[in-house]
Amino acid sequence: MEIDIGIAEQDRAAIAEGLSRLLADTYTLYLKTHNFHWNVTGPMFNTLHTMFETQYTELALAVDDIAERIRALGFPAPGTYAAYSKLSSIKEQEGIPAAEEMIKLLVEGQEAVVRTARGIFPLLEKVSDEPTADLLTQRMQIHEKTAWMLRSLLAA
Repeated sequence: MEIDIGIAEQDRAAIAEGLSRLLADTYTLYLKTHNFHWNVTGPMFNTLHTMFETQYTELALAVDDIAERIRALGFPAPGTYAAYSKLSSIKEQEGIPAAEEMIKLLVEGQEAVVRTARGIFPLLEKVSDEPTADLLTQRMQIHEKTAWMLRSLLAA
């Protein structure tokens, strides 16, 4: 059955492509955060272990919201590591960095997700896609706040 939500198919396709990049960034950040949760060591272990768990849990829920919005627009959501590696602006981390480096890498990842989300807005405004704009606004608020909290751990 045709989708008739007031947004042309080509615009829905462009939005879904942007959301696919956001999904890939979010999933890659989820995996990185979970990896760091498992492997963090040092004097800040308990604080970081707990903080990273809160963050990866939130990211796990976010990927579902993003994927479901892609589906609501009428397109398949990417769901493989191969697809994510092609779409994501966040690179996987080789090895196990020190705790402070983990924090820096996660700040960079949080900020990358915000930039990806922000890049989709011009099209959303053009076609009045408020549901996607709402989703992106919520995601950006969460990622900006999380980046701030992580940066605060690095303050002298």
